Amino acid sequence: MTNLAIVCVDDEISVLKSLEIELEKAFGDTYLYEFAESADEALELLQELEENNIETRMIISDWLMPGMKGDEFLTQVHRQYPHIATVLLTGQAAEAVIQTTQQNANLYEYLPKPWSKHKFLATVQSALTQS
Repeated sequence: MTNLAIVCVDDEISVLKSLEIELEKAFGDTYLYEFAESADEALELLQELEENNIETRMIISDWLMPGMKGDEFLTQVHRQYPHIATVLLTGQAAEAVIQTTQQNANLYEYLPKPWSKHKFLATVQSALTQS
């Protein structure tokens, strides 16, 4: 079993399922794929992964979610886990939000929804290579 994880965060289960399918097809069992429907759930998940000696390599997060928004979540993640590559995948965020997230959370990439499969997988591969 691998000790490397990719975490996806989105309040839409259909989006999480699509991400799971694309990631598993592209990377197989190289990574453990974990999913959360909110930022708070994802923060708990990150702590559990760390406690189990599983290194989270990347987080792919939506912006517009109930409770904590994606920019605030990714900023908090960056403070606690600066080694994790972060990608914001959303159709809702304004340019100012994206720029602030780039500065405060060391955002690796912003991808708009609906996403291009090719651009998505190229971004994930590139981020994983650099992290």
